[in-house]
Amino acid sequence: MVETQGGEPGDGAAEVLDRPLPDGVRRKVVQIVSDGFGGLTVGELPAQLRQYARFAPNRRAKFAGNAMAAALETDPLFRQRIGEKLRDAQPELTGALDSGSAPAAADPLDVAAAAYVLRPTGWVKLVTAAGEEAQRADAERADEETRAELERLREELAEARDHTRHETERLRTELDAAKKEAESLHRKLRSALSDVKRGEAALRKVQGEIEGMRAEGHAQVSAAESETRRLKARLGEAEAALEATRRAAREGRSVEDMRVRLLLDTLLDAAQGLRRELALPPVSVRPAETVDAVEPGRMTPKDIAARALSENDPAILDQLLALPQAHLVVDGYNVTKTGYPQMPLEKQRLRLLGQLSQLAAQTGAEVTCVFDGAELAAPVLLAPPRGVRVLFSKPGVTADELIRQLVRAEPPGRPVIVASTDREVADGVAKAGARPVASAVLLKRLS
Repeated sequence: MVETQGGEPGDGAAEVLDRPLPDGVRRKVVQIVSDGFGGLTVGELPAQLRQYARFAPNRRAKFAGNAMAAALETDPLFRQRIGEKLRDAQPELTGALDSGSAPAAADPLDVAAAAYVLRPTGWVKLVTAAGEEAQRADAERADEETRAELERLREELAEARDHTRHETERLRTELDAAKKEAESLHRKLRSALSDVKRGEAALRKVQGEIEGMRAEGHAQVSAAESETRRLKARLGEAEAALEATRRAAREGRSVEDMRVRLLLDTLLDAAQGLRRELALPPVSVRPAETVDAVEPGRMTPKDIAARALSENDPAILDQLLALPQAHLVVDGYNVTKTGYPQMPLEKQRLRLLGQLSQLAAQTGAEVTCVFDGAELAAPVLLAPPRGVRVLFSKPGVTADELIRQLVRAEPPGRPVIVASTDREVADGVAKAGARPVASAVLLKRLS
């Protein structure tokens, strides 16, 4: 038991700390409580601390610090048990405090924290002194840091001044050189201005000559391009005719023989069809019947109603295909994109070719379907349907040009029908002797 100077037993429990516990001392106190916490049973702990009994010391100090500090302050029995654990852990420090003196080499914060837990006589002075010592140490450390920072700033200021002085001298030198160069440039500029004026006059003269030459060159280029296009078209037709000639030669007959034979078949079929249409007997006409007169019971032409078909009536296509040796040429993608544009190109082709095969079987007409080869992402593996010729245009040749070549290849007089909504195609084939029909008419007939 610690004794006071008067010989009476001393107890610091009556002493009261009149200021908040310094932060450094408080952290040490919480660490002491956390270290001694594990040596107590759950029953020896205050009720508010029992939930932290299974926590590790570091985790307990982190989450239960405030609760342990409060319990140590308000629960003397808990403080006494922690003090006993502290005496077991640090006998030298606690023995010195019990004897009324503190070790000279001990940390003031450790001394203050141990005094706060054990509460010997004069513990308030120890805690207050530790707080003042910590503040003094912090102030000295801050003062040292401030001095170091001030010294660093002074060095930087000196360096900046030296740099500014050197930079100013360099800029002054450069300015003098720039002034001399500017004076030289002014003299050169005045000389150049006079040269520019003379050059501008010469340039205006040359520009006039260039404009004249340019206009003449444009005219020559336009004429050359027109001639080139005409020659390319003639070359394409010549190549197509040459290929057809070679193909016919391989088959043992000439193109002209084929055209004449086809025209002859057309005329024969037309004559036979006309005879069947008029139902004329071979020798039923007699000279007497050529005399104009009215016979009893015979109908006059006025009694026969004449009916004209609309251009959009699918029946007009049936009449055209009923002509002898009729040839139907179809602008493939023009028809499919008019009728079912939302389908993929492959399905568009298959659908159209299937319908054209049925139309060819019903009418007996020759059917050729032309597709634009530029629309293809890869070569098409396609088995042409029965009765339909399928053609794709070559690279650099459009489907419209291929259709015009097919029409020009037919002999004059053969009925050729072209199904396309393209106005340019319709006008072109009409000039060549073919009969254009709108794609919508063919779609109505197929449906």
